[in-house]
Amino acid sequence: MATIEECRAALEKLSDNMQSAEGDVRDAAALDRSVSCHITDLDVTFTGRMTDGRIKIDDTLQGPPLAKAQIRLAMAGEDLVSLVDGELNFARAWGSGRVKLEANLLDLFRLRKLLQ
Repeated sequence: MATIEECRAALEKLSDNMQSAEGDVRDAAALDRSVSCHITDLDVTFTGRMTDGRIKIDDTLQGPPLAKAQIRLAMAGEDLVSLVDGELNFARAWGSGRVKLEANLLDLFRLRKLLQ
């Protein structure tokens, strides 16, 4: 089981990866949206904003998200770490239900470029 600190570090690494991306991936990272990431096995939610090609975490809350962010992720901590490290394929994890991603349809199309 990943710790809260490992999950926060994974989100920071994802943010760094987004910032250094180029082409279509960089364009997809340029969204300006509220974001939440619920770590189901720790019952912790990171909330923040995707802006300027980065994810900025504002708060860490106990339990599920209090407000509905525009982009919502939910997964186990180990899955977050594995996704960011490239050890877990996003499409397969999403298709099997290990990772949940909710957003409007246009955002989903743009985000898929980030998560391939």
